[in-house]
Amino acid sequence: MKKEKHPKNANENTKEMNAEEINKGAENPEVSGTSDVKGDETVNTEIEELKANLEEKAKQCEDFKNMVQRTAAEFDNYKKRTIKEKEALSLDIAIDTVNTFLPVVDNLERALKAAEDMENNPLKEGVEMVMRQLKDCLDKLGVEAIEAVNNSFDPELHNAVMHVTDDEVGENIVVEEFQKGYTMKGKVIRHSMVKVVN
Repeated sequence: MKKEKHPKNANENTKEMNAEEINKGAENPEVSGTSDVKGDETVNTEIEELKANLEEKAKQCEDFKNMVQRTAAEFDNYKKRTIKEKEALSLDIAIDTVNTFLPVVDNLERALKAAEDMENNPLKEGVEMVMRQLKDCLDKLGVEAIEAVNNSFDPELHNAVMHVTDDEVGENIVVEEFQKGYTMKGKVIRHSMVKVVN
């Protein structure tokens, strides 16, 4: 049987090992306390980089959001402008079409005026019926006759082709209408041709 080593030798071995580890720690800075400081600096640097990156991404996100809002607003304005242009074009086409029918209306009115004295005349009744139908169509399109006689002269509605002097009538009053004027949806499509008192 072998004799166990004396405990004193074991303590000495432990002391030697501890001394060696301490010396190694002094030689190797990563093992010493300076590694904690360097690790903290690295973590802080990474945090700052992440914060800067996050701020940059937030700015980019805000820029994209603003760009999308501007694009949406531009598209909305484009839609509104397109609708207005379509409405204006539609009104212009309707006005051109109605203007082609106005001479027909004038001629029918002249025919009715010439046939005022005729009673029970089938031709007169036929013209009256056509005139009513035509006026109904014009009403549906928003066409209205301009009232001129006994109203003040308005250069936006009337075209003065004759001027007369009359002390019994006020100044700038329309006394006679030679050709009826019309508006369509508030827009003048033909001025009234009138005689005005100066």
